[in-house]
Amino acid sequence: MRKLREWFSVQLAKHPGRIVLLAILLFNVVFFILAAAVISNLSLTGTEEMSFFEAAFYTVTMILDAGCISFVVQDIGQSGVAIAVICLIIVLIGMVSFTGAVIGYVTNYISGFIASSNADARKLRISNHLVILNWNTRASEIVNDLLYCRGRQKVVVLTGSGKTEIMKEISERISDTIHKENETLRLQCKKKGLVGRFRYLKEHLKNNILVIVREGDVYSAKQLFDISLEKARSVIILGNDIGNSMCKYGYKEKLEENSKGNALTVKTLMLVSDITGAEFSADNQKIIVEVSDDWTWELVDRIIRHKEIAGKCNIVPVRVNQILGQILSQFPLMPELNLAYRELFSNKGATFFLEEKTVKDDNEYITEYLKSHRFAIPLTTMQSDGKDYFFYAAESERDLVREGGVAESGYTVKLNRNYWIERKNVIILGHNTKCRDIMQGFCRFRDEWGYKDGREILQIVVIDDKESLERMNYYRDYPFVIRTVPASIYDEELICSTIEEFVDMNEEDTSVLILSDDAASSDNIDANALANLVYVQDIIAEKKARDPDFDDGRIDVVVEIIDPKHHDIVSSYSASNVVISNRYISEMITQISEKEAIFDFYTDILTYDAGDVEVYESKEVYAKKVSTFFDELPGECTEAELIRAVWKASVSEEIPKEKRNPTVVLGYVKKNGAVTLFSGDQTAGKVKLEKTDKIIVFTNH
Repeated sequence: MRKLREWFSVQLAKHPGRIVLLAILLFNVVFFILAAAVISNLSLTGTEEMSFFEAAFYTVTMILDAGCISFVVQDIGQSGVAIAVICLIIVLIGMVSFTGAVIGYVTNYISGFIASSNADARKLRISNHLVILNWNTRASEIVNDLLYCRGRQKVVVLTGSGKTEIMKEISERISDTIHKENETLRLQCKKKGLVGRFRYLKEHLKNNILVIVREGDVYSAKQLFDISLEKARSVIILGNDIGNSMCKYGYKEKLEENSKGNALTVKTLMLVSDITGAEFSADNQKIIVEVSDDWTWELVDRIIRHKEIAGKCNIVPVRVNQILGQILSQFPLMPELNLAYRELFSNKGATFFLEEKTVKDDNEYITEYLKSHRFAIPLTTMQSDGKDYFFYAAESERDLVREGGVAESGYTVKLNRNYWIERKNVIILGHNTKCRDIMQGFCRFRDEWGYKDGREILQIVVIDDKESLERMNYYRDYPFVIRTVPASIYDEELICSTIEEFVDMNEEDTSVLILSDDAASSDNIDANALANLVYVQDIIAEKKARDPDFDDGRIDVVVEIIDPKHHDIVSSYSASNVVISNRYISEMITQISEKEAIFDFYTDILTYDAGDVEVYESKEVYAKKVSTFFDELPGECTEAELIRAVWKASVSEEIPKEKRNPTVVLGYVKKNGAVTLFSGDQTAGKVKLEKTDKIIVFTNH
């Protein structure tokens, strides 16, 4: 009965008109069956002398069908004028007072019923669903990533306005993803004939998401109960985007106000935590709340201390700008990480999993685990909310416990024990609201890796408009920023000459980070980033034309875009390293809604160690050059052999314990940018590394 009520509630919310139509059809079927039974059993042969009940029956038949008067008045000459007039009056009055009134009432009721359902005024009886409160540019990515989750996914969105636009946005986003994924799979299966067709039918992506969007007040307890918030598995509180319809002066004022704090987020969290913390609510509900400023962070932390109840509501605040700043600072340092994180942070392919487990010694556990398991890669242990967890990289959760030994092969590698990251040269074009967080990420990288041969490990040139540079005090707080160039998007010659000069003065590769202004209006979103991309790609093309031997790999272009619809435009302009920044936060939020402890893991891998530590504790994902990471180029091997050989060499007893950097291999990147992340049976995949390749590792330094 609970499932039946839930099904009816969902259908009523999604298709109220369809429910009404079904009810009318059922009513008519029942009515015709009953009418046929009545007529067949009570049909009369004469009307000269009728009892009261017979008269009542014929009265009803005349009201419903005026032609039935013939059963009462067969011959007006014999029956008389009076009875004929009375019958006509009964028919006329009945048509107005009964038939017309009933039809009018039923029509009005049906219209009101449909309007009420469309206006989201009825309670939605649903459970174990994901609730999204408010809507912003990251929301559709949260819903989209659920496509890769197993089983039916139920999502309820409550937002103040824009229901039609939101439903259209979700539909387009999901359809686009399904089309691209299935087209890629179709091309892979096409070459395999009948076997490929069976694989396509089995593995092709399907829409497994039920989405219900409601317009309402997220600060109303009644409306939160109407979407069964107390029965949801997770609640995501999103920050509101600034209205794009404002004039530029009002827009700046609103932007400045939002940077100080978001009282609406705090208000929503207080109400939601009251409901999820109550006795009648489901256990172990998760509340993920977006935070973008210190003031809101402080209040959210206080709410957590007062409201969080073990086993009831678990609140996870996500500092959006800080996380995106850390991510965007890593990509120009190691552009290959963008390609790796696309898969690792999502529910598709190789990704991060965890299990509650207490491990006394990480190194011993990993060594023993690798002997008896070949379908998952063990990473590290970590404590979250008073519990111990161990984290893995795998294709699915069941791979964590899937046993399968790996035979000893004698395969070994020689690691460069004096490995040090080469100096990083970065050009930043443009700005966004996360600039300070991006620079803080660079600071932490510089702290961990310090100086090499007396040289600064990092040097950056920033090209941006004068107003934005002034807002950042021309980056004077960051000693590794060696130059700032005031230039508008229209100063093509100045932008291009600055980039060329910086590239030519350095022997090492140069990364160009093109930022997209996330505070721009919807019409201008990504516009400046696309223009800067054109400039950079033309510089590369001109250098290649002047010198055919020029290695275009010396300039790594990392482009941030806000709107996923622009991805194809950017990719078609020879830019494979496209960062859809909002997608990373969305994918992280989706995973946190399933397992909140993974948030602490993400925080750790995105944060480098401080400069004053004696032992590197924080672990990160690195893309290291094969030519410098190994003392000798490894021979061809299986994935399993490479993982185990690198691990064994990194924890060798020949290395002093305090100087060991335990290293787990996650995959590799070929010179052409193709990324391979290890998942599934590690003995099935072959690896042949070249000096120009890079290896993706999980390590503390």
